[in-house]
Amino acid sequence: MDKKDMKIYGFIFARGGSKGVSRKNIRLLGGKPLIAHSIEAGRKSGILDRIIVSTDDEEIAAVAREYGAEVPFMRPSELALDTSPEWDAWQHAVSHVDPFDAFVSLPATAPLRSPADICLCVKTFSEDAGGCDVVITCKNAARHPSFNMIRMDYQGVAKLLMPLDKPVIRRQDAPKAYDMTTVAYVLSPKFIMNNSSIFKGNVKAVVIPEERALDIDTLLDFQFAEFLLAKQNQEKRS
Repeated sequence: MDKKDMKIYGFIFARGGSKGVSRKNIRLLGGKPLIAHSIEAGRKSGILDRIIVSTDDEEIAAVAREYGAEVPFMRPSELALDTSPEWDAWQHAVSHVDPFDAFVSLPATAPLRSPADICLCVKTFSEDAGGCDVVITCKNAARHPSFNMIRMDYQGVAKLLMPLDKPVIRRQDAPKAYDMTTVAYVLSPKFIMNNSSIFKGNVKAVVIPEERALDIDTLLDFQFAEFLLAKQNQEKRS
């Protein structure tokens, strides 16, 4: 299916609670609430018919509306706990809007994504509609489970996490590995409603440059994001 013929909805899932950083989703980054960066990237992509925020928090809902997103429903508190699987919130959101063709999750914790990143993920999904259930994003891994990642047993003995039959002398000789990122997820709404996790289906991945793939979870991540955002803005002005 050509993406021009698709009804594409963007979703941002933002709980009021956060264990790592208090009120993370509306904490200021570059002078704007964190969630605003995802809303603006979605709007600038030009391919999302709606941008919907799912939250249990009235303050987050007000901020989301201020920056141009819809909040057509509030998320039930039982779907906004630290232990609540986000997949359940995805199913709740899909069931509370009219039928559509492509679900695009844009986590607020990845504020450095570009509108082009979103478009590429949707393009990857639409070009293989029917054969692709999910598109995820990733970046080149800094470490490799067959070279410099280890596990330890109860006695503290360390071994390679995933040793290969033939030992790897250099990381470059190991099979290519990637870290999953939270830049975007594109899924079929039907797949969401009929399954319980991403890897139950046929998954494709889009590689994102590391400088746009930061996932904010700690105060240190916020500080790093401020640096990268300032660098991005400087490059745009140059």
